[in-house]
Amino acid sequence: MSAPAHRHFHDELNEVKVRLLTMSGEAETALRLAVEALLERDLEKARQVIEGDKIINEMEVEIEESCIDLLALQQPMARDLRMLVAAIKISNDLERVGDHAVNLAQSAERISRGRPIAPEPEIVEMARLARDMLADALEAFVRGDAAAGREVCLRDDKVDALNRSVFRILLTHMMEEPASIGTALELFLVSRNLERVADLATNVAEEVVFLVEGKSIKHHAEDFPGKA
Repeated sequence: MSAPAHRHFHDELNEVKVRLLTMSGEAETALRLAVEALLERDLEKARQVIEGDKIINEMEVEIEESCIDLLALQQPMARDLRMLVAAIKISNDLERVGDHAVNLAQSAERISRGRPIAPEPEIVEMARLARDMLADALEAFVRGDAAAGREVCLRDDKVDALNRSVFRILLTHMMEEPASIGTALELFLVSRNLERVADLATNVAEEVVFLVEGKSIKHHAEDFPGKA
């Protein structure tokens, strides 16, 4: 690759990074607004999330097309190649975060029309953890920090445990108070969507390790001492 072509490639690569960071900001905002819509019973915030999803979808398509063009035309090697592969995967994960934010917003709309049930503390904590994991995974990507990526992965077990706890609590609610069944089922969906956001944050964190170290840590418990 000639020097001018090399400079052009890295300009394009930097543009992909900028677009990815812009997309991450949109996904984080959508998740924040969706959680606020749920906890505050705020229909306007729910509407913003639902209407804004098309922007996140368009960003994913643009990033994927740019990456494929660079892969096909420039045939990058080593870290640049990993960067493009990671960017495609991360943009897909962020698009799915946007989808889960929409699901949360739609649940918020339905819950607002039903009989109130105060959100369980476990759901509030799940929302906090999932948002923090996503933000920290993206920060690890920006810094190229594989250790921080691994640390995010370790937090996923706590969200999974909270999801199981929410299931047990809401099941008890429904058995003791049949009138709460509709709202409780919505909160089941909320818990599941938050658990999936944490999974997607873990995916992003795993991609950071792949980008920095050139190794995949998916399904490799040995990469996490103390975790079976």
